[in-house]
Amino acid sequence: MFRRKQASVEESTDASELPEGRDLTAGPFDVSQIDLEDGVERVDLGGLLVSPGEGLELRLQVDEATETVQAVLIAGPEGALELRAFAAPRNGDLWEEVRPQIAEDMTRRGGTVSERAGRHGTELVGSIPVQVSPDSVAEQPSRIVGINGERWLLRATFLGQPAMEPDAAGDWEDVLGGIVVRRGTLAMPVGDPLPLTLPAQARRQAQA
Repeated sequence: MFRRKQASVEESTDASELPEGRDLTAGPFDVSQIDLEDGVERVDLGGLLVSPGEGLELRLQVDEATETVQAVLIAGPEGALELRAFAAPRNGDLWEEVRPQIAEDMTRRGGTVSERAGRHGTELVGSIPVQVSPDSVAEQPSRIVGINGERWLLRATFLGQPAMEPDAAGDWEDVLGGIVVRRGTLAMPVGDPLPLTLPAQARRQAQA
């Protein structure tokens, strides 16, 4: 969860306007922008609808007791894309507000971080040390993108080659552009993660 200087709760209102300057054609999209009968195959996770793309695999970290999805990862041979969606205010730029917090956290954990201009605006690029074995530490490169939507913020973290070679990551950027966010109408504290659920087919398999 992101923390704001003054936590607030968004009023439950109808979806109507996207933040100023948001490109309506580039994606990711709000569910109100999409015809879900458009023939695109998407995995419905509740707050996120995901189309992984050819040659990529959708991986979910799930709390078995509650069948709640904790993390969403689209993975391939060269890297991965982690997705997290949060409630955001109708007006304002939550990514601008939380980006310094993320950079500070990466630095505190012994990593390095800098900013760059990307397809979706200002990104964070850097790496943090991770324990890969009891006596071995490796640097994990990452590139973090924040997209302000209609009362939501989508945080996307590229790992592996898409993080190290952003100018050659067009296919991965297209996968991100195909994500659909379903914010819902319930009032939520700003910064709370949007609820994610197992798709129906996965629930049936788990029960079996």
